[in-house]
Amino acid sequence: MEKPYAPAPARNAAPILGVLRHELRDCSTVFEIGSGTGQHAVTFAAALPRVTWQTSDLEQSHDGIRAWIADAGAVNVRPPLQFDVLSAVPPSSRYDAVFSANTAHIMSYAAVCRMFELVGDMAGEPGVFCLYGPFSRGGRFSTQSNAEFNASLRSRNAGMGIRDLDDLEDLAAQNGMKLARVYAMPANNLLTVWTRTGSSCLR
Repeated sequence: MEKPYAPAPARNAAPILGVLRHELRDCSTVFEIGSGTGQHAVTFAAALPRVTWQTSDLEQSHDGIRAWIADAGAVNVRPPLQFDVLSAVPPSSRYDAVFSANTAHIMSYAAVCRMFELVGDMAGEPGVFCLYGPFSRGGRFSTQSNAEFNASLRSRNAGMGIRDLDDLEDLAAQNGMKLARVYAMPANNLLTVWTRTGSSCLR
């Protein structure tokens, strides 16, 4: 099949990878929640050959992810698992890290809560969760464009919206994690890094 293509992963892969090279340096297994087209998975796995990258998404995205994996010949990318955060159970295996990009603002808040619960169960040691996307803090948006984007999301679906880091910090604490680092990314996005409470990765 023809590979699906999304412009956002093509634009943001390089700056995200710059962070992942550092944050995942002690990791060998990564579970990606919401692999989308599969573009991120094959790009990051190629640059991080010691990492085994487990893709996942809803079933309708699987053929496209498999096409990207096959075309890239990515031996360290595993075929996608069916994974809907609202119904998923934690995989039997634990992972060194979990990664997700541009998912929290298109999920319902209940789904975001469940995602943090799942990550708390899935992440072993060192227990890193890298979450990329737009965020607010203290109920305030850093830019007018993000405020407008949030209004657009909510007009399309009242359950969607840019998530506030203060709320996510509460969710993380409930699931044994805390916000360790925040990286500014292009297009008014952030890459947030959450780690297990008491983890040696907190530095």
